[in-house]
Amino acid sequence: MIKGLAHVCFSVSELDRAIAFYCDTLGLPKAFDFVRDNGERYGVYVKAGSRAFIELFKGTVEPAGERQSFKHICLEVDDMQATVDRLTRAGVAVGEVKLGLDQSYQAWLADPDGNRIELHCYTAKSWQRPHLG
Repeated sequence: MIKGLAHVCFSVSELDRAIAFYCDTLGLPKAFDFVRDNGERYGVYVKAGSRAFIELFKGTVEPAGERQSFKHICLEVDDMQATVDRLTRAGVAVGEVKLGLDQSYQAWLADPDGNRIELHCYTAKSWQRPHLG
């Protein structure tokens, strides 16, 4: 039986820059590193919720194409405006906060390699609310 989303994985062009963005700028805690026998760190797991992670591996990054199937990851936030304000102060370009068709607030940004990230904040009228655990 499937219990939930375990992780999403990105190739990143500069691992240290990606860790700084996801951990320092977004504030997600690092869980553990992937380290080769020679001591080289080549990947990292970042905690993104109670049982979900973002996996980052140093590698080749191809520009996103119009026809790619992957579109974005979505991170739930508890206070949309406070989160957007904090990220903006940290130098992150965050789009306008909007109320989506699903009655949840959303705002958009990208990581240093251009991977799109949606910030998502549920409201009392969010269509997802009856399905949340």
